[in-house]
Amino acid sequence: MASIGRFQKGEDIFYAKVVDGKLYKLKGDVFGSPSYVKRPVTPAKGIRTLVPVEPSKVIAVGLNYADHARESDLKPPTQPLFWLKAPTSLIPDGGKIELPFPTHRNDFEAELAIVIGRRIRNVSPQAAGRYIFGYTAAQDISDRDIQQGESQWARAKSFDTFTPVGPYIETKIDPQDLTIQLFQNGQLRQNSHTSQMIFNCAQLVSFISTNMTLLPGDIILTGTPSGVAPIESGDKLEVRIGDMQALCNSVK
Repeated sequence: MASIGRFQKGEDIFYAKVVDGKLYKLKGDVFGSPSYVKRPVTPAKGIRTLVPVEPSKVIAVGLNYADHARESDLKPPTQPLFWLKAPTSLIPDGGKIELPFPTHRNDFEAELAIVIGRRIRNVSPQAAGRYIFGYTAAQDISDRDIQQGESQWARAKSFDTFTPVGPYIETKIDPQDLTIQLFQNGQLRQNSHTSQMIFNCAQLVSFISTNMTLLPGDIILTGTPSGVAPIESGDKLEVRIGDMQALCNSVK
């Protein structure tokens, strides 16, 4: 796999390739044809891992696993169901999920995220792969009290900190051949496989591109499998997708 991350050291924010835990700083446009400094960034102390991209929009796909639709007592969609999440809801690996209404039911949702690499509008599923930069782990935290009380889901899923993403973008994986798991305080809660998606990644990118222009860095959350459950303050959540670096966040 080829891991790309976004980092901060002091005032310097930069992209880097991650190899055996060492960071090789990127030169040029991360979505173009970058080159990398041959020597790793040193010293490693004081480097923060950031959300791996700065998207113009975050698009979430709902009910894309039939087992999750069943546990939600909803019919699987006949075409992709999607909405927009606020980019201000993003937090990186290690960030804390903050619950604005702790008395509400708030659920975890582990998801594979697509990162767009090129401007895209009206492409076919067959061509969609050429516009995908890579993939990363994500969560779509959801306030169920609000979600069930409103006809659209953006508010319930757009609170600050409700979209953990990262830590790195993987550019050389098969998105339809990945295990997807979530651990809550060390206990396995979600355990599925991306082959169970109703609409695969290429189909999602194609469909969404017929409705809006996608820009480099835009993120598409591809849906969650069954097993979603409530979170509360003090929880430790870990998303593991294939051999990708785990996404770890706590709740307060």
